[in-house]
Amino acid sequence: MRVLIGGGSGFVGRELTRLLRDKGHEVTLISRQPGPGRITWKELESHGLPPCDGAVNLAGENVLNPLRWWNESYKKDLFSSRIDTTKALSQAIAASSSPPHSWVLVSGIACYKPSPTTEYTEDSEWTPFDLLSQLVKEWEAAAFLPENAAKTTKQVVIRAGAVLGRDGGAMKQMLLPFWLGLGGTLGSGRQPFPWIHVSDLAGIIARSLEPLRNTEAPPPSPQVYNGVAPAITTNHEFTKELGRILRRPTIFPVPQFVLSAMLGSERAVILTKGQKVIPLKTLESGYQFEYPDLTLALKQIVGS
Repeated sequence: MRVLIGGGSGFVGRELTRLLRDKGHEVTLISRQPGPGRITWKELESHGLPPCDGAVNLAGENVLNPLRWWNESYKKDLFSSRIDTTKALSQAIAASSSPPHSWVLVSGIACYKPSPTTEYTEDSEWTPFDLLSQLVKEWEAAAFLPENAAKTTKQVVIRAGAVLGRDGGAMKQMLLPFWLGLGGTLGSGRQPFPWIHVSDLAGIIARSLEPLRNTEAPPPSPQVYNGVAPAITTNHEFTKELGRILRRPTIFPVPQFVLSAMLGSERAVILTKGQKVIPLKTLESGYQFEYPDLTLALKQIVGS
């Protein structure tokens, strides 16, 4: 299988590329810079889609980039880096004379309104309620293929939680304070913390890229999968378990007003509020999680 990956040089993209190549698939990345095994976004727009059996978009500015101040310029980059790249790929697929059999977008769970009690599955109804949920709406809409293209290409949306792994993602920024004994709960600590190990997110994407059986036609609407582990965890439970595995104290909570001051209130909600997200369709699809619970995941990540 030949797979085209937008944003493939990032944290999730590196893991997905490794997994696909280990399975014997051929991977081409779309990036800003040309190079071996790559095409640029400009080449995609000018020359069209290269021959491929599956396409994935992972591109997007990091929403928790600590080096970027929360201002209008950054918000614009968050939208354009996701929507423009997704639109470029969906338009190239729709215009292709030999389109791929699968088209996968990895979006986020920010579409689900934070709640300490509501449980969300892929079938849960939602409407935008803040900036980040509006982003998810526009992002997923940009991936939607026109009716004629949807007849030949399976559309999949994977809504990912906080992605945990050794060499990037949420853990990269967390580990140093924990190693220094300065780790602690964020805000109240009671908020749900939907997460997924990067190996499982790559596994769900790889499974989604598999072609339908010859007798099956792709459904007209995207298949949605929640890319989160089955175990529901709170921020307090996550903090205590990471501290236990690292053998470090977790006695320095970070108040909500501090996070709002550091990150901006619209962005701080990612850390101070959360959602109970259930991967119902993901489990029903037959995917078996390699890291279904937090202890297994954290032990692999921090090497205990």
